[in-house]
Formats: sequence, C-alpha cells, structure tokens
Amino acid sequence: MADADFEIMDERFRRCVRLTARVEQLYTGCRWAEGPAYFPAGRYLVWSDIPNDRMLRWDDATGAVGVFRQPAGYSNGNTVDREGRLVSCEHGNRRVTRTEHDGSITVLADRFGGKRFNSPNDVVVKSDGSIWFTDPAYGIDSDYEGHMADSEIGACHVYRIDPATGHCRIVADDFVRPNGLAFSPDEKRLYICDTGISHVPNGPRHMRVFDVADDGRLAGGRLFAECTVGAFDGFRLDTAGRIWTSAGDGVHCYDPDGTLIGKVKVPERVANVEFGWPKRNRLFICATTSLYAVLLPVNGVKRF
Repeated sequence: MADADFEIMDERFRRCVRLTARVEQLYTGCRWAEGPAYFPAGRYLVWSDIPNDRMLRWDDATGAVGVFRQPAGYSNGNTVDREGRLVSCEHGNRRVTRTEHDGSITVLADRFGGKRFNSPNDVVVKSDGSIWFTDPAYGIDSDYEGHMADSEIGACHVYRIDPATGHCRIVADDFVRPNGLAFSPDEKRLYICDTGISHVPNGPRHMRVFDVADDGRLAGGRLFAECTVGAFDGFRLDTAGRIWTSAGDGVHCYDPDGTLIGKVKVPERVANVEFGWPKRNRLFICATTSLYAVLLPVNGVKRF
C-alpha cells in the first residue's frame, strides 16, 4: 500500500505528504548513487555514480537514462548555479568545477594555500553567486570512490568561493567529516552535517546550523539534529524551512524547530535528494544502487 511509503511521527508531517503517492524507482544499476541536480529548462536530472566514475542523466519526458559523462572525475555532489550551469565536486580530481553551457569545464577551485583539497564532497550556490562546499577525505581514503592518497591539508573543512574574486577561504574548521550542506530559504542560516562516525568511534552523525553574515562569515554552529538511523548525508529544504535529509532507512523530514516529524521510506540507504519538476514538488532520491522519486504537496526552495 502507498501509505507504507511514509511514517508519520508528528501530525505536522501529514500536510507534507499524500498517502496515495508512491515512492517510484526510476533507475537501478549504480554502485553508489549521489549528487542529484535537476535542470528545469531541459527537464532532466543529472546524478553521480561515484565508484563507476560516471554521471547519469534521467530524462523527464521519456524516462530514459543515459550516461551524461564518463569518466567523471569520480564526481560526488552536484548543484545548479544561478545561470543554469552544473557545479560539481570531483573526488578523483580533488576539485570543484563548473560545466559551461557549451560543455567546457571551468575549474573553480582545486587548492587551498597551495595544497590540494582532500576530495570535495557536496556543494551549494548562494543567491549572491558564492559557492560553498565541504571537503572530507572519502575520495582519498581508498581507490573505491577516487584515488587513495594522503591528505595535503591535513584536515577536513568547509569552504566558500567568492563570486567576484574567485578567492577560496575556510568558513568552518571544526568538523570531523563535513558532508551535506544547504541554506535556509532566506539564506540566513547554513545547515551542515558531519559524518565523522565513519572514521571516529562514537563520532558525529549529526547536523549543525550556523548563522550567515552578509560578508559570508559563519557564527554559532549549534547542534540541530542527531541522526536516528545511520548518518545524514545530502539534504534539501522546502519553502517552509523543513529539512528533507538522507538517512539509513529513507528520507527524514525535520521541522525548522529540530523535530523529526516523519519519514519517506526507501528500501536502500539514501545518500542525497533533490527537488525537481516545474513546481519543485517532486523529490528525487539517490539511494545506494538506485534513483527514486516521490510527488509531494510541498515545494523545494527555488535556487535560481
């Protein structure tokens, strides 16, 4: 039954789902599906299949899936900037890139202080054009999702690329393994998850929230939520400020007050999500080997 696809933990979640909707599997055959990015102008979704070193494309009109790029630098997180261009985090090349409208690739950042990044993981573009990304070490830990190597920087940080100068600076340096990140609808807060549990016994598997100053500096960093199943990874927000985040048993939905109000159940471990369709009310879900989607009565934040 369709209502088995949802778990209502708080009455506020009832207005966020339709129990007649189904979680649909759109594609399977990945090794680790990640980084969905929806392009409304072309009505298609691009996502990463990291261990297979490829990016795939799902066509909204036909449902067809094809290879978008291979090799793909072991790409992980992707987003769409304010001009409709693809911005990607590449584990293998240890850099953040932008795919221009003509298909050429521009390197936005590949070093900090002359040292190569670890393996940029997830990325978001603010309305002022600044690019924010996390840099854990998952792509250099082994050859599975990149190329095994030592960290040159020696730590895992969160960075911001200035839209005017291209200058890259650290905005947060107190994470074990910073991972997914996203802004609140008004961009006054930045949510960042830490998946340090993967490397440190009893390490973090939580999400923190920071205040964002006009000059791009972060303050605060209080604990927002602790993941109850597995660990958070990628996530997105809807227009009401609710967080729809990946977890071990599906997509968890958090109210802005930090309450876990419900779940979208998925039969595989979820890595990342994206709102798409013309009204941004279809949630696309990258989960281990597959791409899923579910139609919701809420709308994702408009990012461009």
